Amino acid sequence: MVDFTTHLWPLSMRLGVLSGLSYLLRLLCLCPLLEGTDKLRLLNLQHNFITRVQNLSHLQCLVFLDLYDNRISEMTGISVLSSLRVLILGKNRIQRMCSLENLNQLDVLDLHGNQISRIENVSHLSELRVLNLASNNISRVDSLRGLDSLTELNLRRNCISAVTEVDQLPCLQRLFLSCNSISSFDDLGCLGESCSLSELTLDGNPVAQETWYKQATLRCLLQLRQLDMKRITEEERRMAFVLARKEEEKKKENSKQLSQKEKRRLAIRNAAQQWEGLRACLELPSSQNGAKDEVSPENSPAHSPAQTNGLTLEPSPDEPRRVSPVSAPERPTGGSENRLRSTSRPNSPRDPRLLEAGGSSVQSLSLSDSHLAELDGDTLRLFGPGALEALERGWGVQTAGAVTVITFRYIHFDAIVPTLPRIRVKFPNLAHLVFLETSLSRLPQLAALAQVRRLDQLTIHPEGNPVVSLALWRSFLIYRLHHFNLQRVNGLEVTMNDVITAERLFGTLGHIAATETPRCRLLLLLEESRKRQLQFLLDGRGRRAGLSPEELRENGRLLGEGLSRALFNYPSRDCSAESPEEGGVESSERSAVAEQYLRELVQRASDTNLKGEALHKLWPSMFTDMVRDCVLEMKDQPAFRQASLARLSQSK
Repeated sequence: MVDFTTHLWPLSMRLGVLSGLSYLLRLLCLCPLLEGTDKLRLLNLQHNFITRVQNLSHLQCLVFLDLYDNRISEMTGISVLSSLRVLILGKNRIQRMCSLENLNQLDVLDLHGNQISRIENVSHLSELRVLNLASNNISRVDSLRGLDSLTELNLRRNCISAVTEVDQLPCLQRLFLSCNSISSFDDLGCLGESCSLSELTLDGNPVAQETWYKQATLRCLLQLRQLDMKRITEEERRMAFVLARKEEEKKKENSKQLSQKEKRRLAIRNAAQQWEGLRACLELPSSQNGAKDEVSPENSPAHSPAQTNGLTLEPSPDEPRRVSPVSAPERPTGGSENRLRSTSRPNSPRDPRLLEAGGSSVQSLSLSDSHLAELDGDTLRLFGPGALEALERGWGVQTAGAVTVITFRYIHFDAIVPTLPRIRVKFPNLAHLVFLETSLSRLPQLAALAQVRRLDQLTIHPEGNPVVSLALWRSFLIYRLHHFNLQRVNGLEVTMNDVITAERLFGTLGHIAATETPRCRLLLLLEESRKRQLQFLLDGRGRRAGLSPEELRENGRLLGEGLSRALFNYPSRDCSAESPEEGGVESSERSAVAEQYLRELVQRASDTNLKGEALHKLWPSMFTDMVRDCVLEMKDQPAFRQASLARLSQSK
């Protein structure tokens, strides 16, 4: 900072204005009354014992006043010097900045070395260029608005912990903040908004002790020329520019991720609400009728809503957090979902704490207001019916091969069924299907999973899938998907005892269904792929003796999962039709066969009923005639015995 005492006082001597005054005015306790000096422009009263500013009202031409190193405690008496341009009051006992209302032309204000605790009453000094408040008790930098001409601000050796409003000084070039209490760059945030600052000192602050201090400062202030009184090199500036650009890109990426996170949260939330509404509509008629299709777990002591086949389902760290239509959407995971999650319901879908966003590795495949499809490592997660379109997109071989887990959520199971045959083709390494809120409620629906052809693990969460509350659902699933060689169902290992139990429960039923069901009915129940198998069995080729090993293997391939298991089929629309017209033709053919079958049943029942009525009418007379004939025939017993012996002889 410029020492105006040494520069401007010799100027007064050269002008011949009170040239001996500086030497004579020493050891003063009061400001002297200077008569006949109305034109005085420069006055130096430093190094005295003055306690008050007085006797200066007649010096209306005074532009320079130096009261450095005195004992002044109040600034009263300064306001009358309206022409003052330089005011030096350093090293005094001033506690408050005041009496500056009329000093609109002030260019330099030096108040260093006092006891000032806050910056105030300076916003009107629009001409002020230099403000020195070093060595005071200031704790915050504020109230600087209006100092539009300020180019230098000295705040060394104060108690400053935060800096504000510096960005409101359009001409500020030099800012000295050495030896304060600034501990974080967050307390200097406004400096980054300043476009004019070229010199800055922060040495002596806690923040300057950090190893990244210089790089961080230059990254925030690219236009800076000097830092801590040292010139900044072009290499340092270039590195700071690179870091600043990376920081800006990081901020943009974070903003993009936050936006994507919010969209993801809303999509899952809306999908949950739509699914909840649809489920309520579907459950309303059944609740009114009071009908129950399956055995409830309450009727079985071995089952409870929190248990499956007597075993408690434990939450897995690899599983997303459990959520129902009235709970929060799941958090993303990076691995397979091997076990069922906890049935806790922490939040509502309308809760603002709805969702933890997926990590940076999550790839959004399809996103709208009500559905979401995302790929997280080897896991494909689908929320809402619209997300099923992601299964139809063009998948790269490597990407599709990496998918081993598919999770369905807030999608009705009937909407998922048409996609099941194509899942295996699209994702050859698929090993685990997870059904969260999908309205799985009946055992025949589980049979539709046979269309996947191969599966290692299956997870059906109890909440949102009422079928899990049925006592025999797991046994039926193991029996129906026996050819899958399932290893785990809802996180529990499938043992040989489970397979034997399932075979005992449903094997006999399947055998009876396969042997007693009429052929026309079998054709209606079986899919197209099973019609050749049925024909194979009806022709008896599967039971011929003396087949070669190749023929035996071929027979095994044709038999596949077994006809008895195939009869436990899920009645749904045929998904293999290439066009609506073909699907309509096949549907009409099935309708015709069904109609013919029903017509035959009705005709047979009608004929049987007519015969029964006729027999009922004729039976009394027929019974009477039969008794009379027997009595007449047995009247002559010897003749009856002879006739009977003759009939027996003829029959031999």
